[in-house]
Amino acid sequence: MKHAFALLAGLLLTLEAGPALADAIVDDSRLVSGGGSAALPPYLQCVPYARQVSGIAIYGDAWTWWSQAEGHYARGYRPKVGAVMVFKPHGNSTLGHVAAVSRIVDARTVLVRHANWSPINGRRGQIEDNVKVVDVSPDNDWSEVRVWYAPIDDLGGSHWPIEGFIYPGKPKRGELHLASTGGIGPNKSRSAKPTSARELATLDPIGAIIKREMRW
Repeated sequence: MKHAFALLAGLLLTLEAGPALADAIVDDSRLVSGGGSAALPPYLQCVPYARQVSGIAIYGDAWTWWSQAEGHYARGYRPKVGAVMVFKPHGNSTLGHVAAVSRIVDARTVLVRHANWSPINGRRGQIEDNVKVVDVSPDNDWSEVRVWYAPIDDLGGSHWPIEGFIYPGKPKRGELHLASTGGIGPNKSRSAKPTSARELATLDPIGAIIKREMRW
C-alpha cells in the first residue's frame, strides 16, 4: 500500500512539473522552437507571431503591413531592435512575410524572430528565434536579403525583396527616413539622392565641404 501511494504521488508531481518545464524551454528566445508559448498555437502564420513579439498591432496579410503602418507607426529603411521587417510578395510567397528584428550584428547582418518560414521536423508553421538575415543589396540599403533556412542549416540562396522596417513608435511629424544614399520621404524612392546643399550638409558633411571647395 505504501509503495502504491508513493508511486501515485510521484506521478502527480511529474504531471504538475511537465507543463512548467515545457513552457520554460519554449519561452527561451535563444532556441529554435517547434511550437510557441501557451498563448500561441503550435502551427503559426508569420503575422500573429510578429505582432506578439513586436507589439505592433497590425492585422491582415503580411504584404499589407507597410501601407497599414502609414500614419500609425514610424517606418524606415534601417533595421532596429524591435522593428518588423516587411517582405514583399516574391516567388511562391504571394502574401509576403514579416519578421521581428531581435539583434543587430553588424551593418549587413541582423537576427530575427519569425514563424512559418523554415519547415522544422517536416512541419510548416514553426517558430524560429534569433536566426540570421543578411543584407545583399548592392547599395547596402536593406532592399534585398537572404534568410536562414533550417533544412540546409545555412542561408537560403534566394534574394528576398524588402519593403522596409516598421518601428514600434509613432511617426514623428515631417520625419525623414534615411537610407544609405540620402533622405527618403513619402514621395521619394529608396535610392533618392540629397538635392539641396542643406540636405547634403546634413547627410554628408565631408562631401558638402569638398563640393563647396571645388566651386572656387
